[in-house]
Order: sequence, then C-alpha cells, then structure tokens
Amino acid sequence: MRGITRYMFGQLFVGLALVASALTCVVWLTQSLRFVDLIVNSGLSAGTFVFLTGLMMPNFLTIILPVSLFAIITFSYHRMIMDRELVVMRAAGLGQMALAKPAIIMSLLIVAVGYVLSTYVVPTSYAQFRDLKWDARYNFSHVLLREGTFNDVSRGVTVYVRERTDDGQLLGIMAHIEKSDLKSETWLAERGALVENEDGARVVMFNGSRQEFTNKSKQLTILYFDQSVLDLDPPSEQGQVRHREPRERSMAELYDLDTTGLDENGIGKFKVETHRRLAFPWSALGFAMIALSVLMSGAFTRRGEGKRVLIAVLLAAGYQGAMLAILNAAAKNGALFPAVYAITATPIVLGLVVLLLPRVFSGHMLRSTTMPRTSKPA
Repeated sequence: MRGITRYMFGQLFVGLALVASALTCVVWLTQSLRFVDLIVNSGLSAGTFVFLTGLMMPNFLTIILPVSLFAIITFSYHRMIMDRELVVMRAAGLGQMALAKPAIIMSLLIVAVGYVLSTYVVPTSYAQFRDLKWDARYNFSHVLLREGTFNDVSRGVTVYVRERTDDGQLLGIMAHIEKSDLKSETWLAERGALVENEDGARVVMFNGSRQEFTNKSKQLTILYFDQSVLDLDPPSEQGQVRHREPRERSMAELYDLDTTGLDENGIGKFKVETHRRLAFPWSALGFAMIALSVLMSGAFTRRGEGKRVLIAVLLAAGYQGAMLAILNAAAKNGALFPAVYAITATPIVLGLVVLLLPRVFSGHMLRSTTMPRTSKPA
C-alpha cells in the first residue's frame, strides 16, 4: 500500500471508528430507555441490564457501520477537496480509482464485517437477548422475588412477599387465588421458599393458614398448617408462548425452514430475511460508491462542493429507503427477491462506471489545477 493510500486509509479508519462509536452510544442510550421497566418491575441487576441491552448492539451495527462509512467518506473527501489535497494528488498523476482506492478497501472490510454480523453474530446475540428478556418478564424466580409488591404471576394468582433474605427465604407471604367466580383462596404464611421444576413453580410455606371463601354460600373456611405447598401455573397462556423471530434463526434454519404453523405471510418474512443477510452487507460498498462518484465527478473546485454533499446525502437516503421498501414488498411477493439484489448493486455498478470512465472531465480538472498565465511586460 503506497504512502498516499495509507494516509487516506488512516484518515478514514480513525474517522469511522469515532463516528461509529458515537452513533452506537446514542443508539444504545435511546434503546436502553425502553427496558428500564425491567429493572423496576422485574428486579434485574444493573449488570444484567447492561448485558441485555448490549445484546441488541450487533443488530444495530449492521445499519450503523454502512451509514458511518458513508458519513466519514463524504466528510474526508470533501475536506481534502476544500484543502486542495485531491487537486495536488490529481496533478501528481493519480487517477480517480487510485484516489478512491482507500475508501473502496475500507468498504470491502465493512462488507466482510457485515457478513460476519448478519450471518452469525446477530442471530446468536438476538436469540440470547430474546431469551433473557423473556426470562426477565415471565420467569417466576424474578417475579416472586420482588419485595413489597403485589405480583400477578399468572391468571388469577397474586403473590405478595414482605422480604427476601440472602439465603433465599421468603418472609411475610400472602397469596390470593381466584379459582372461579364461585370460590377464592387466600394463603398467609410467616416464611417460605420458591421451588422450580419442569412441571412449573411452587411455593413451600411454613406456619400459615389457607382461607377459602365461597361466594354462593358466603362461607369462609380456615385451615391452619405447619407446612403446605402452593402450586403456581407456568406462564403458558396464549400470548406468552416463546416465538422465535426470523432475526434469531441461524442460516441453516432459514435454508431448511420448518413451515409448520406459518401462513404465507410468515413464510415470506423468513425467506426475505435470508436474502437480506446475503445482499445487504454490500450496501456498505453502495454507500461508499454514492459518496465517491458524486464528490469525485467533475472538476475539483472550492465552489459548489456543498451542493455535491447535499446530493450525496439525498441519494444515500433514497438508497436506504429503497432497500427497506423492497424488503417489505418482497416479504409479501416472492417474485421481488431478485430486486433486493438489484437495488443493493445499483449504486455499486453506477459508481464503478463513473470512476472507470475515460477522463471525460480531465479537461475541466486540468483547467482547475493550471495556474493562469501572466503577460510579459512591454
């Protein structure tokens, strides 16, 4: 790698790291606010909360990295144009591909990283995120261990715990169970412990009572016990069944998809996820080609560069919007799957055409870099 290429590549790499880090922090902060209720309502520790929200980041990096790459290429090349660095490099004999080479190398590296993220890291991390989130919301060990709160652990079952000791004992237990419209139970106990097994969860209570009230006869029955067990229903109501989304499926699962229980729309979402993982990592090169082709076409002048930057930003926004739109359309119509690859490749092909064309604008570039002649004194 020649010196000029190393210099430009270094500028792009440092800028990309800074921009991507800043955007990642902003996205992490905004997304983590959505899960603050898990700390308040489910008793998660701060470490578990950070780990939970951190599992979302690989999914956002697939978008952050291409956008950050576009931003830093646009900024760096615009700055080098305004500082006349590219003019000097062009006057030294470097062609458009030589000037674009550092950005293209950086783009190909981001493409490789994107494939690693989309095919392995994102499915793995997102599956862990969904499992941890599910466990935090519906696992009895989190729900029942909240102190000083009436916890609706399942339909018709409310449990209150005054205190939980360090060794796992539950002190001051009260449980109210609505068995039907005709009968209800209230359990009181001095202490107890939560036990979980494959069949569900249960609370072993000591030194307490069970009060059963019949609405029809208005009869109250009280049973005192030294030890008793309260069975709790597992979270199996409709809407609480763990459903695995397309993003958390591995590539092998997407290729050999089990369509049991899926309608046509659901199958389309799984299939379009496969094409998205294969095509969209190349969007990093597409964003780079948009920035390079717009900024490096024509003469390098100090005037009018702001318009080029605006045009590049608008084209990049349209490119991103077109990719998202074709994904939604392809999920409903499988015939549009080739369009996913076509839209992703369009700016890459057009950008290469602009950079590899003969020097159509060479005359304009030479005039912009040639000093005007001065007439000799008479």
